[in-house]
Amino acid sequence: MLVEWDSTSRFAAPRRVAGPSVTPDSDFTGTVDLSGLPAGQTVFYRVRFEDGRAASEPVVGRFATPPAAGGSVQFAWSGDTCGQGFGINPDWGGLRTYEAVRATEPAFLIHSGDLIYADNPILPEHKTLDGRLWKNDSDETLARVCESLGDFRRRFAYNLEDQHVRALAAEVPILAQWDDHETRNNWWPGQILADDRYRERSADVLAARARQAMFEWTPIRRGAAGPAAPIQRVIRYSPDLEIFFLDLRTFRGKNDRNDGAATPMMGAAQVRWLTEALTASKATWKIVACDQPIALVVPDGDTGDQEGYAQGLPEARGREHELVELLGHLHRGQVKNVVWLTADVHSAAAHHFDPARGTVGDFTPFWEVVAGPLHAGTFGPNQLDPTFGPAARFVRAPPPGTGNLAPWDGYQSFGTVALDGATRALTVRLHAGDGRELFAITLPSA
Repeated sequence: MLVEWDSTSRFAAPRRVAGPSVTPDSDFTGTVDLSGLPAGQTVFYRVRFEDGRAASEPVVGRFATPPAAGGSVQFAWSGDTCGQGFGINPDWGGLRTYEAVRATEPAFLIHSGDLIYADNPILPEHKTLDGRLWKNDSDETLARVCESLGDFRRRFAYNLEDQHVRALAAEVPILAQWDDHETRNNWWPGQILADDRYRERSADVLAARARQAMFEWTPIRRGAAGPAAPIQRVIRYSPDLEIFFLDLRTFRGKNDRNDGAATPMMGAAQVRWLTEALTASKATWKIVACDQPIALVVPDGDTGDQEGYAQGLPEARGREHELVELLGHLHRGQVKNVVWLTADVHSAAAHHFDPARGTVGDFTPFWEVVAGPLHAGTFGPNQLDPTFGPAARFVRAPPPGTGNLAPWDGYQSFGTVALDGATRALTVRLHAGDGRELFAITLPSA
């Protein structure tokens, strides 16, 4: 794998970096770490492969590097790709929301989890609620749940068969985190699946294979840690902007009614890491990329078990104790300008949290903004949990009880965030799947 980059599209004086030899051991994927990039510029790159006898045609792309201090930046976020049986439908134009994201010209895209739906087969045809047929590009591997490493690899490769995903990836860095569907719906460490579709019933075994495929197919820096690299991490994008990526899968406890003593979601070590990292940050704005909303009740089936932080009760219980600890530390440390961005629930919303409306004592008021899906089924709105005093300033979801609506029903969504370098104000917007603006809020820096 050979990479060349330059500050002009002519490649007049390219810098060349020799990458790894790609083999079946890595699913023919490779990663190259570039350094010495100029700040606040567009960098053009081209990638090709050589085997000692011949060279491939180059693949060409570009990306914007982070600005210097005082520079403006805009980025996007959303989640959930190819879920609920909705894959690449060439008759509908493929994964069209990715093209709408690209058209906003973001500096990067935060993919907030459910990069794939390993537990949702992509069949050649899927009958929608209105009786129409959604037709997918499919094959034998895509038409079953993922169990082998090869199955998971195929799902990640599948997304890049879409022209809109490739076009966006050629211009926009994708900063990825994982949620449940990279492995299986609502899984937790130690779970033994009661699902007859699977021969391999250990969620831990499936998650290890999913994790390997994800690290092969997404650009998460690994360094010496290799496949064991943490998914939770900080991206220090500019002096004014840092993004804190959480991992709500690896360290969580079993899904139960979530109404008792403290139950892990981030886990104690990750709570400490996030608290210390946010407290130490000198950035004007601190973005917490959280793959699940903290204000919304996300049931795990119909047994009363809970998948998320919330359970609908007015006081802190279960996993919410982690948030009480975190928000209390941030308030006492006077950590300001923290915004939470999330996805997962297949609808769009903006929630403002205020301790005056809640039941857990003092914390600094903040916003959580929910986007998605990029390309998946959509559902009615989730119940709002009152513990941290949320107020829903905007909600866009299908009518309650409508079930699994198709992408062509118009409820796909994504968000953008614009940081004004001059005023340091942050404008957060929600967009429909075609790019139309649905909601906007401008937040002054404190």
